[in-house]
Amino acid sequence: MGRIVLENTTKSFGDVQVIPPLNLTIEDGEFAVFVGPSGCGKSTLLRMIAGLEDLTSGKIVIDDKDVTEVPPAQRGLAMVFQSYALYPHMTVRKNIGFPLRMEKMSQSEIDAKVDAAAKSLNLVDYLDRKPGQLSGGQRQRVAIGRAIVRDPSAFLFDEPLSNLDAALRVGMRLEISEMHQRMKTTMIYVTHDQVEAMTMADKIVVLQAGVIEQVGSPLDLYHKPRNIFVAGFIGSPKMNIFSGEEAAKFDAHSVGIRPEHLDVSTEGGIWKGTVGVAEHLGSDTFIHVHDTGLGDMFTVRISGDIAVTHGDTIYLTPHEGRMHRFDAQGMRIE
Repeated sequence: MGRIVLENTTKSFGDVQVIPPLNLTIEDGEFAVFVGPSGCGKSTLLRMIAGLEDLTSGKIVIDDKDVTEVPPAQRGLAMVFQSYALYPHMTVRKNIGFPLRMEKMSQSEIDAKVDAAAKSLNLVDYLDRKPGQLSGGQRQRVAIGRAIVRDPSAFLFDEPLSNLDAALRVGMRLEISEMHQRMKTTMIYVTHDQVEAMTMADKIVVLQAGVIEQVGSPLDLYHKPRNIFVAGFIGSPKMNIFSGEEAAKFDAHSVGIRPEHLDVSTEGGIWKGTVGVAEHLGSDTFIHVHDTGLGDMFTVRISGDIAVTHGDTIYLTPHEGRMHRFDAQGMRIE
């Protein structure tokens, strides 16, 4: 079991309230991702769940038990940190088995659990090495293995991939997702990378200044962002937003259109613009378009086979039914 409920939880540092009253339920077996810009409170919230930060008010319930005053080690949770937090003088085997030795488990039980974790994480050939002899991705797998052997009711990940290069991040993202599918254990994952959130989560929790802006599945947030903040944060490249007279034509204060929901033509369309930069990525090309009369530069995502270059005049037409309308308060208009 791993159902986690936050009830009117708040956190203040001195006179500064970083988490206003917040309510959230993470169901048993869910992969929930906390996402938002730096300083939005996502890591603080995770540490509150772990017991590493005291609540100012409210309570945290895990599997119907109030754990608000329960020490971290007794909450049945396992946390994986950004920094790996491995013991450099210990072998991989001893690092993975460390929490079990602290529980006074027998050596035969420890060996069995460590071997099983190492096999699931492709670490069998590295058990006798020390962390300094491993790559960043291997060290992160060791940290995850140390969490797995505890058989926790939930895993808590605090930006675990941010120290890895792009290729390793993709690989580890897949490994963690596959691990969740195998284990069916509740996972809470903190990241500022919305691509990680979109590709890994069952449930995304979007935070801004300690406030939950929206909770939902990745596709819920992609197709129906609750407000302009979520619209601009979810999706890569981010949604184009414009306001003013052109938005008024659509009976809205602001209008959003995603880069992949625009057609490009050299012969005609709704908005005329000039290509500033064209980023050719192979299968896709990202065009950054100036002089559309819509305010900020527009980004368009098109097939990589379409030839455009700096200075070209092009026309943009939004796909039917793909416009997002927002009112003066930035809230979605259905």
